[in-house]
Amino acid sequence: MFEDLRFPLIVAPMAGGPTTPELVAAVTAAGGFGFLAGGYLSADALSDRIAKTAELTAEPFGVNLFVSGGSAADADLGAHIERWRAEAERLGVEPGEPRWDDDAYAAKLEVVLERKVPVVSFTFGTPSAEDVERLHANANRSKVAVTVTSPAEADRAVAVGADALVVQGFEAGAHRGLFADEPGAEGGGAQYGVLSLLRLVSARTDLPLVATGGLVHGGDIAAVLAAGAVAAQLGTAFLRADEAGTQPAHRQALADGGRPTAFTRAFSGRPARSLVNRAVADFSATAPSAYPEVNNLTKPIRAAAGKAADPEIMSLYAGQTYELAGSGPAASIVERLQTEAREAATRLSRLR
Repeated sequence: MFEDLRFPLIVAPMAGGPTTPELVAAVTAAGGFGFLAGGYLSADALSDRIAKTAELTAEPFGVNLFVSGGSAADADLGAHIERWRAEAERLGVEPGEPRWDDDAYAAKLEVVLERKVPVVSFTFGTPSAEDVERLHANANRSKVAVTVTSPAEADRAVAVGADALVVQGFEAGAHRGLFADEPGAEGGGAQYGVLSLLRLVSARTDLPLVATGGLVHGGDIAAVLAAGAVAAQLGTAFLRADEAGTQPAHRQALADGGRPTAFTRAFSGRPARSLVNRAVADFSATAPSAYPEVNNLTKPIRAAAGKAADPEIMSLYAGQTYELAGSGPAASIVERLQTEAREAATRLSRLR
């Protein structure tokens, strides 16, 4: 699946705009692999993006889906709603409805089946064993990858028949792929660094492992390969790529640097790593564990903040090492990563 890539690099499925068909096509053309983000899209919009990507590249690519199982949260959203309502009034928009939904999971699963997407990855949980069987049984025998943040989640993914695991360290930007968010826990649950988690997971399964979390340098890619991964998945490294759909104010905040990152539920109701801005500083302490209700509440407000170039209310998702990421054409970023990875591999010759 990923073992035969010309360069063991995967561009992450960054939902909400950053990962575009153009970015996926550019990275695959450079020898890597790309995942389209299916999260937050309608089934029709996802189908259109798959078609667009197929027009841009003849190489295989994947699609990521959110597993939004469960039911409506029983947390009290009242205080959080009022905080965001004040921002909505300032920006001249209405807050979104804080409702629960399953991100049109079933409809989007049918899209990837119909489109015969060769690799489908899942975040926030595992697909059912029946869904895995359906993907395995289609004409392309689609492979299934599951994002895991702990050894216990890895065991559950193996049990449903996953073909590969995306091992996500706490260093990663945006949402943690936690199967369940523990309201009282910072970051929503146990926090493992990517190298530690790779070693722990590789000790309990022979499935191919893809490492992700704070990887922005070619030396990072070499490090996770040495630790047992078959490929490295990078998101933050491509946020300022020319082909990325990252909003201008988000790009500028990344380029300016100087902001720390922190986990917050303020924007979505799920722990996500963001640059610290006013929303993170002021809203995180009282933000409830209520996804996707909070995400639906804040979506139009964050969109208005983006249009107004107001970075203090936007979800500036990024990994811990964002300041080391570059900009420019995706092909140039891949070329730099390749050079750095080769240099790191040369340094390993001291071990001979």
